[in-house]
Parts: sequence; structure tokens; C-alpha cells
Amino acid sequence: MVTLDKIAHLAENCRFDSLGPAARANPEKLSLLGEGTRHDVCASTYSPRETPLPGICHSFTQDGRCVSLFKTLYTNHCSHQCNYCTNATNCSHKAKTFSYTPEELASITLSLYRSNYIEGLFLSSGAGRNEDDIMEKMVETARWLRQKHGFRGYIHLKILPGASHDHIQEAMELADRVSINLEASTATHMNEMCATKDYENDILQRQRYIRDMSTAANLPAGQTTQLVVGAGGESDEEIFQRIIYEYKEIGLRRAYYSAFCPQEGTRFEHKEAQPQWREHRLYQIDWLYRVYHFQPLEIRQAFDENGFLHNNDPKMAIAREFMDSPVDPNVATSRELLRVPGIGPRSAQRIVALRQRQKILAKSDLVAAGVRVKRAAPFLKINGWRDSTLEMWSD
Repeated sequence: MVTLDKIAHLAENCRFDSLGPAARANPEKLSLLGEGTRHDVCASTYSPRETPLPGICHSFTQDGRCVSLFKTLYTNHCSHQCNYCTNATNCSHKAKTFSYTPEELASITLSLYRSNYIEGLFLSSGAGRNEDDIMEKMVETARWLRQKHGFRGYIHLKILPGASHDHIQEAMELADRVSINLEASTATHMNEMCATKDYENDILQRQRYIRDMSTAANLPAGQTTQLVVGAGGESDEEIFQRIIYEYKEIGLRRAYYSAFCPQEGTRFEHKEAQPQWREHRLYQIDWLYRVYHFQPLEIRQAFDENGFLHNNDPKMAIAREFMDSPVDPNVATSRELLRVPGIGPRSAQRIVALRQRQKILAKSDLVAAGVRVKRAAPFLKINGWRDSTLEMWSD
């Protein structure tokens, strides 16, 4: 962990000739602008209530590599009235307002990068008085890094709601990934959360701009989004329906979920916090759809009559509904294997490769293939044997 004082010291003492004299970094600014991103998620795991010191965060690439990012707001000044956000204009406990300049933020980022503390920048922001002015400065920060200093690290830029087409295009030319937060699953739920954002125009239309401008040459890490789970009163099934649209129609690379947690001074400060397990179960549903390629009809079996998930493995609930008999790993197709709890894409591939060399005769063969046998065994028939304790197939 890099302390705020060390970040400030690195920025203050950088001596890059092309930057000119280094601005003095304000630890209070670093703290508040770093703290302001704590609900911006960049790793697909449910977030702890106690967040680490702001400034440096960790994300994960698709191959599982952990990368360190300098994660900050450009400014915590915002003209929107989001009922859950401490930076909103309708928050009664607003913190002191700070903003960077593009040169200052580039200086801090380069200092951390060249000292091997980070591998990239995650830059979000409040909307300021005008989102286009702030978006222009965020883009200018990325331009300073890329074009003036040859920065080769990772850059994730948040697109502000209502940002212009031109600023989005410029951001895409400089960043590895861009994202605009959906926050809610529908316009109706957005109105419950924030009266100053037009869901269709400010958010969905901006996502379409990104989709339509994406090419093989730009935006290598694609477009992502994030939802605040439970703030607008939506069900899990409503969130899932929105995510289906996002993956199919927007070409979304990833969706992230953040369980609502009330903040002092906001309009929602007395609203009930959402359990962290709800966030976690939504990630599991997302994984089943995006990675395992379960069909929406299958996944709907995990929701109750009100459209909510329970705090148990949705894959297990789906298997109990659709698997009317155990499968034989020696003859099952990859799709059939993936329906078994405890078997993922890699272990399914290993099973198919293993049975080409030898017959699978025991649970130990599956353990060697990476199967979580305790979960999978009730759904499998191995060498003519199956667990006798499976309630779903008993009279």
C-alpha cells in the first residue's frame, strides 16, 4: 500500500524536464478525490464495507493478472442530485471541493508509474458545473500522459453522463477502456435515484456512441458499466434484463455491481443498506450468462416469484430445476458438463481431454481435472455409480 504522504512526496519531487516545475501535491486533495472513487468498481468481486486507503487500487485482467491503478476523481464538485452520493449538490454533508489540473494529475500519475507503484490510471469525476468542461480536462490529462510523455500504462476513463460525441471519441483514442455508469436498470428507477440525469439520452445514447465508434484499433479493453444495486428499488431480474441488453445490443465487455450503502448527509442516508451477498450473487448470474453461456430461460429459474435472488448458488438452483438425471462425465458434452455445479469452462475442457486418453473411473480423476467434486458429485454418474443422497431424484 502506498500512503497518501508518499504519493504526495513522489509527485512533489518528480523532475521530468518536459513537465516543468512540479506542483506541490496536497494530501487532503489526494485523500478526498481518491475516497470519492470508492464506489467505482474495477474488479469483479463484491466490495468490502471497509475500503482501503484511497489512492491505489487493484484490478484484474482477463488472464487473472493483478494490476495496480491510481484511482481518483478529477474533481469532487458535481451539479447532479444523486440521492445516494456524497458529492451531490443535495448532500447536506458535502466535503471540501477539490479539482486537479491536467498537468498536476499527469505529474502524480507519472511519478507513481515510473516508481513502479502503479501500472495505470483509473480516472472518474464529478460533473463540475458543466460535464463537457470536466470531460475535456480528463481527456487532456490522458493526452498529456500519452502524447507528451509516452505513457504506456493502462488508462480507464469514465465518461460523464451527457458528454459530447467529440469528447467521447477523443477519450476512446487515448484510453484502454472507457465506461459510463448505468447506475439503474431502467429510467423509472433512475428517476428514484437522480432527477437530473436523462437515462435514455445522457447514458444509453452515450453507450451507443461508444459502441458505434469502437474499432479493432482503439479501446482494446472495451466498454464497461456499473449499477448501484438496490438504490432505486429494482429487482435482481430487472437488473439481469438490462444486462442482457447491454451485452447483446451495446457490446459491453463487463458489468460491475455495487451494493447500495447509505451515506451520511445524502437523501438516502436512512434507506436500508443492501446485503453484500446480493452483489455477489449478481456477479454469479452475470458469469453464468457471459462465460458459461446459460440461456436467459435457464437463469430465470434462480429468481423467486418477485424477481429476487436468494443467498445461495444460482447455478445449483438451476441444476436442480433442469437436470432430471445425473450425467456421465465420460460421454457428456461440454455444454452438459458446464451445467453441473462445481464444473467450470476449464475443468470441462480438461475432462474432455482426459477421457480421450483414459476412462474416468473415480472422483479422484475429476479432482485432478480441477472439479469441485463435493458440489458436483450429486449431479454425476461415475463408472455406473452416483450419490444416493440426492433429494431431487428421490421419491
